[in-house]
Amino acid sequence: MALFFLQQTDSSAAHVVADTVQAAAATAHEGGGLFTHLLQHVRDSHELETPFGAFHLPEIQLFGIDMSVTKHVVFLWLSAFILMVSLIIVARKNSKVSVPKGFGNLIEVFIVFIRDDIVLPNMGPEGMKYISYILTTFFFILLMNLFGLIPYGASATGNVSVTAGLAVIAFIMIQVSAIREQGLKHYLAHLTGGVHWILWPIMIPIEVLGLFTKAFALCIRLFANMSGGHIVIVSLLGLIFIFKSYLIAPAPVAFVVGLNMLELFVAFLQAYVFSILTAIFMGLGMQSEGHGSEEHSH
Repeated sequence: MALFFLQQTDSSAAHVVADTVQAAAATAHEGGGLFTHLLQHVRDSHELETPFGAFHLPEIQLFGIDMSVTKHVVFLWLSAFILMVSLIIVARKNSKVSVPKGFGNLIEVFIVFIRDDIVLPNMGPEGMKYISYILTTFFFILLMNLFGLIPYGASATGNVSVTAGLAVIAFIMIQVSAIREQGLKHYLAHLTGGVHWILWPIMIPIEVLGLFTKAFALCIRLFANMSGGHIVIVSLLGLIFIFKSYLIAPAPVAFVVGLNMLELFVAFLQAYVFSILTAIFMGLGMQSEGHGSEEHSH
């Protein structure tokens, strides 16, 4: 579409862009094996690559809906399975000792951090009812992020469908927590923004749109951050093939190693950001009643 636009406005510029794209495609074809391997971390597919070869995943059509099992679905299921098994084992072991050790102690560090630095400051004591959801969200996203850093792995969070699913669940929890704390009447009343009823036709759509933009921001933020790192790595390694020289290889490789270390940090950071933003949005909804009563008292 971009090439079509340029062709209509400036045909010479369009030819330049087209030649550049073709050259890049030819270059990528020369190093196709490497590019394909790297892009597997970002791109979803019906094949699961392993050290023993590629396995074709089942393709299922149910009532005209594609219910096929893809690579990202596999790693999403694997993350959920590991999360359930490991945390159940840790919970049972920690309940039998006064001072957890080893892996149980590490998990407790994260739990205490999320409780004291995410849930309580943003949601108050009432937020303890939802701490299990925040903890599950944090560990689930963290596991999916980390799978993209291992050989033959893939980041399910690099799929916008996965992040959209997480955002939909967060949206539901934000509304449920607000309705439980405020009551349905006060929840609906806050959509008017406290303005005169004449302005309700303007204010209510704006407030409703604001509810959805929070979830949309959670979805796109996680997807973009987890996809961007892999794309940058592909671009840096692509410099070797663009210049067709191994002399410049040390610089891109050094940058890629640094980026991998950075992506390890980003994996934890994005799980933290998604969790804390969800807690903030839930806390704002839960505290709306209190803010509203204070405004009326003033």
